[in-house]
Amino acid sequence: MPKLPGNSPMLGRHGHALTSLAAINRLDTPEKEAIYAGLLPGRLLQLLQLDPGTLCTPAEERLVEIIAPDGLSFARIEVRARPEDTDVVFFAELSDTQFHQMELAFCIICDPSAPRFAVDVNEAGAVNYFSSNGRNLPEELRAMQAGLFPHQTRRGLRMFGEFFALAERFTDRLGMEMIVAEPLSYDNAIRYERYGFDYLTGKRLMLEIDREFQPGGRLHRRLDGSSPFRMPGMELTVRGRSWAIHDGILDEPWDEIRIYKMIGVDAGLNTFPGRQSEEHH
Repeated sequence: MPKLPGNSPMLGRHGHALTSLAAINRLDTPEKEAIYAGLLPGRLLQLLQLDPGTLCTPAEERLVEIIAPDGLSFARIEVRARPEDTDVVFFAELSDTQFHQMELAFCIICDPSAPRFAVDVNEAGAVNYFSSNGRNLPEELRAMQAGLFPHQTRRGLRMFGEFFALAERFTDRLGMEMIVAEPLSYDNAIRYERYGFDYLTGKRLMLEIDREFQPGGRLHRRLDGSSPFRMPGMELTVRGRSWAIHDGILDEPWDEIRIYKMIGVDAGLNTFPGRQSEEHH
C-alpha cells in the first residue's frame, strides 16, 4: 500500500493494479502516456503552453515524446521547446530494478532561453559522453564562469524539486519502497542529499572529500591555481568543489557512487555542512 499521505495504488483503466513500469508499458498508448505525463512539473507545462491532456501547444505542436516500449521495464520522457529542436528542455529516464525499486537513471531540466555551452562535446566536436571521451576546456571554463555546474549545457529551470515530488508519489503508487540513483557529479550527490537520499556506496568518499577540502587537507592543498578549475577558495562552495573534482583532483575517479531514498523518509544527511550558500541550478 502507498505510504505517502493522500496517495492511492495505481490502477489501470480496467481496475487492475499496476506495480511496475513493465505493467504500465503493456497498456495502450493513450493510457500509458497519460500516466507518464503525470511526471511533468506543472510549471514546465505552463512555460511551454502545453495542454496536460494532449501534451500539445495551442498551435497543436507536440513537444513531448514518451518512449516506453511494451516488454521493457523503462520509460524515457523527452520535452523540447520546439518540435525541431535537438536539445531537450526536460529529460527523465526511469527503470525498474530486479528488486522492485525505481531507478532514476537520469534527469535534465534546462532553460531553453539560456546561453548554451558545448560541454557535451570534446574539442574536436565529438560527443564526449559526460567527459569520458575527452573534455572541451574552453567551453567548460565559460560554463563555470557563467555559474553552471559540470555537465550543464544550459542553466536549469529550478524544477527538480517539483519533478522529484511527482516521481516519489509515482513510485509510491506502484507499491515500491525505494528510489535508487547514481549521481553524475559531486554537486548531484549533494543535491540528492537535500531531497532525503542516503548512500548505498560512496558515503566514505563524500565524507573524505569534505575532510580533505578543509584547511591543511590534501584536496585543499591541490587548489593551487594550476588550472582555472583548481583555484584557492573553490573548496567553500558545492560548485567550486564539483568543478575541481571534475578536473580530476581526487586520487580516485568519481565513480560507483550509488544513492537511495526510502519513500517518505528523509535520511537527513549533509556531507558538506560548512558550505557557503550559492544559487542552485
